[in-house]
Amino acid sequence: MMFGRIGLGLLIVSAAAVPLKAERYQVLNQQEYAKAVSQADAGDVIVLAKGEWRDFDMVVTGKGTASEPISVVAEEPGAVFLTGQSSLRIGGEHIVVSGLVFRDGYSPRGEVISFRRSKDDVARNARVTQVVIDRFNKPDRFESDYWVGIYGRNNRFDHNHLVGKTNQGVTLAVRLDAPENRENDHRIDHNYFGPRPVLGSNGGETIRIGTSKYSMFRSGTIVENNVFDRCDGEVEIISNKSNGNVYRGNLFLRSRGTLTLRHGDDTLVERNVFLGGGKDYTGGIRVINRNQTVRFNYMEGLRGNGFSSALTVMNGVPNSPVNRYVQVDNARISRNTVVDSARVTLGAGADEERSAPPINSVFSGNLLSGLDEGTFIEVDADISGIAFDDNAVVEGKVHSAAASLRKVATEMERGANGLLYPVDPSLADVGAPRDLAPIALSDVGVDWYPKPGEDEAFGASGVVTRVMPGEDTLGQAVAAAGSGDVLMLEPGEYIANRVIAVDRTLAIRGAKSGEGAGATIRFTRPSLLELQDGGNLQLTDLEIDGSLAPDSVGNAVIRTSAFPIQKNFRVEFEGVAVRNLVVNKSFSVFVIGKGALADRVSIRRSAFSDITGTVVSAESETDDFGRYNVEYLDMVDSTFADVGGPVASVYRGGTDESTFGPFVTVAGNTFSNVGHVAAEGSRASILLHGVQRARIARNTFDGSAPMIVEHTVGTPETAITDNRFVGTAEPIVRELVHPGAPRVELENNETVEGKRP
Repeated sequence: MMFGRIGLGLLIVSAAAVPLKAERYQVLNQQEYAKAVSQADAGDVIVLAKGEWRDFDMVVTGKGTASEPISVVAEEPGAVFLTGQSSLRIGGEHIVVSGLVFRDGYSPRGEVISFRRSKDDVARNARVTQVVIDRFNKPDRFESDYWVGIYGRNNRFDHNHLVGKTNQGVTLAVRLDAPENRENDHRIDHNYFGPRPVLGSNGGETIRIGTSKYSMFRSGTIVENNVFDRCDGEVEIISNKSNGNVYRGNLFLRSRGTLTLRHGDDTLVERNVFLGGGKDYTGGIRVINRNQTVRFNYMEGLRGNGFSSALTVMNGVPNSPVNRYVQVDNARISRNTVVDSARVTLGAGADEERSAPPINSVFSGNLLSGLDEGTFIEVDADISGIAFDDNAVVEGKVHSAAASLRKVATEMERGANGLLYPVDPSLADVGAPRDLAPIALSDVGVDWYPKPGEDEAFGASGVVTRVMPGEDTLGQAVAAAGSGDVLMLEPGEYIANRVIAVDRTLAIRGAKSGEGAGATIRFTRPSLLELQDGGNLQLTDLEIDGSLAPDSVGNAVIRTSAFPIQKNFRVEFEGVAVRNLVVNKSFSVFVIGKGALADRVSIRRSAFSDITGTVVSAESETDDFGRYNVEYLDMVDSTFADVGGPVASVYRGGTDESTFGPFVTVAGNTFSNVGHVAAEGSRASILLHGVQRARIARNTFDGSAPMIVEHTVGTPETAITDNRFVGTAEPIVRELVHPGAPRVELENNETVEGKRP
């Protein structure tokens, strides 16, 4: 169909009734689109033909009216794909855009969708609805952009689907950087904000309204009835940085971090539901600044503490500059429910700088129920400026400074809305109201684009392919495998003569024979396996031998690709033996390169011997911007013998406090003659720098270098317990920022004299 003008009677537009005088432009390519936009009048509709629109710098501006907007729609919602280097800019007045999908590419600009055509043409009374942005990421995870930038006034962003942002930068930002963008009264509603993986750096917020520089201005934005599903980018899921905003009726599902009132005053947070599902560092609401109202919210199954507690009231900085922490003043925190959650923290972050406690505030009518372990209601500073009234604590230990909180004994039962309420009728007016109705997933986003399920499990496809021994049979099998498949290696020897690329979820398992002999893999290249974007790898019941590898500097059994890896990944070793990595002085098992982040690296029931390098090297982010290479590292019930470098080297530098990790668990292992080759000037069996939580327990270190733990910023938790050190120096724990004694739990460790190298 050629470009042309025909009556609107052929098109039904659900967004608004459009008079018959309006025109419909059917466009097949970018040239036709540009011509249609240039002549569109109020009430006209531009229809993009189904198919792929590649490298489309899409711009729409004009002057519609409330009853006759200019509309740009997909011929069929979900069947118009903007790919490659594409973006959308909206200017003018009363513009509506709907039905588009951004995928398979990235914006060449600083935003995928911008409610601004240019600095002098910002959108007013515009609407973007039923649009999908699916993993439309910059290739470099640390190249920043926004997926949505909202400027101007009275704009609406609703019923959209945003999922899978992996590069730095806020998913949706409301900008207040010019007078025409303030007092804006934007509405952000009924959107699905899908999984945002851990960024491993600052800049991973899902929504930010304002910035510290403009936080004294009023925005007046309403964020309501959205779903935030597994939004784990950083500490702040939502970062409020302006005045007069409303957050109402939103549902947070298994999202790490909090709705944070970081800057700005006069915020209303009401009738939101936070369901953590017991996931680490899931949090609720963090209160900072003046005149904040937090009421009628429900929190369940949250496991965050400190800054990511279910409820956090911060300490502030006296006479704070706008980019730090303004003292909490006149906060009204009432009728909230916290159940099955780890922590409520009052006076959080108190230190020499943040020395201004909350004042003139009220904490009333809240129903609080915690866990059996640890302190549920924690107090870190003076709370005399908070008036407590009619609160009820059902379960959990309470700090002595909050001992006046009323303890109650009551059963809890689920209401018709699925939320927990006290059975005791005298508590009917304590906690969240019974008419609270969590918004359903079906009521947000679009109904024509699927919402993502769980991460693909190893073996999820159900396809098991048996692989026979021989040269390059393993590489051929990997190339032919589908995502979620299992490759079952028959007993025998496998030789890989080229690096095997893994860009999907794959399990490689050894099939044992009756004599107990298994599959042994040797390789003749500097690496056996290279993880590429999209790759996840599980190795089980295998032997890996490095004796055929070339004498190349920096060999590794597994390494990440030198090309950008946008997606976080998982690597598991279970019952794996790795040996003979001795051809040169720095032959490692697994090296995570710059710009790559592992959600989890797990080593269990495995054995590593005769290795000149490191077993797990996660130390590539050395520019001290708060970035790191692994979120969770688990080394459990394994043996490490004759390893030159540290078994684990994990580095997180800088002073940023916007991330939770890394987390390291080393438990039930045996270390023999480990760590005597200097790494960064230090000989160490384990080297942890800036790790936020480390648990080193029930290990035996025999004739090995000491472990070294260096604390930087944040509130690191290090526990070194029940270990046996034979001919090994005691652990070294250093505080590089904190002025006090090392923050470490050292208990039940045994030091035995023995031969030391």
